[in-house]
Amino acid sequence: MSDAPLSALGLAAPDGRVYAALVANPQSTAEDLAVACGLTLQQSVRALDRLAQHGMATRAPVDRHRFLPVAPDVAIGTLIGHRESELRHARAEMHRLMDAFREASRYTDPAHSVEVLTGGEAIAQRLEHITETSQYQVRGFDCPPYIQDPVANIPLQRRRMKEGLRFRTIYDREAVAWPGRLEKNILVGVADGEEARVRPVLPMKMIMSDDRMAIIPISVGDSVLDAAYVIHPSALLQALDTLFEAEWERAVQLQAALGAAEEALEPEADHRKLLGLLAAGLTDESIARSLGWSARTTQRRLQSLMRELGATTRFQAGMAARERGWL
Repeated sequence: MSDAPLSALGLAAPDGRVYAALVANPQSTAEDLAVACGLTLQQSVRALDRLAQHGMATRAPVDRHRFLPVAPDVAIGTLIGHRESELRHARAEMHRLMDAFREASRYTDPAHSVEVLTGGEAIAQRLEHITETSQYQVRGFDCPPYIQDPVANIPLQRRRMKEGLRFRTIYDREAVAWPGRLEKNILVGVADGEEARVRPVLPMKMIMSDDRMAIIPISVGDSVLDAAYVIHPSALLQALDTLFEAEWERAVQLQAALGAAEEALEPEADHRKLLGLLAAGLTDESIARSLGWSARTTQRRLQSLMRELGATTRFQAGMAARERGWL
């Protein structure tokens, strides 16, 4: 084994050769390894000392002159973890410096106000950067289509909310109706502190960091391309800020759409959920998918709700529900 692969992880030469020889020949002495690797005894001893410091080798419990290797998945995995951490910090610093560069450049070159990201990895890294570096709030429009399965909880978002970062998200009816999304993702985020509202449709998919950056995936019809616009401080970013706040005012609170959690076991709990989703503009089919009901069950409960409210149309049902304080 050459030194190059492990040297890339910060391991000094010729430690990689010594470790590989020790893996192949456990219980070796420093002399054995010097011969196997073509080193002097002093070089072998120093390499073993460094391997021990990295947690990659230990002395044998019976004969202290002999050495044992730590399992490669643990030993090398630790080196990889350290290097990945260093790269993440370096990448974050790069993005910070680029933000400063664009902020200084935008006054002389408007082209720096809009950036195009290409590639899923680059987009994912920038989204992580937004969540990691936002100072007071992250806002977003959430709607299909999705490149990746949206049914996932994001530990980074949970950590940032615990640190006091505010998250405000508006979901469209298709996002709420996405199979499994409501229970496994949206409600989990709300429980952690996310502020969520619902609109029948949204003008675009977007995530915005404070008032300094927004990312808009590039879509063509119902497909999302592997690219995104990054909007930096400019008149366009100010317009996106205004657009979000206008949509936020029009949106229905998720709690109103689903009913308060503490009332989930009350007889009218299903009716409260149904009312909220109707107010958010979801179709019967979307409501059925969102709540896990069949089409027949959705129709039956809708008819029951309208009878209870004394309404013959959905509009009348909405007005009656507001009068009763249900919405």
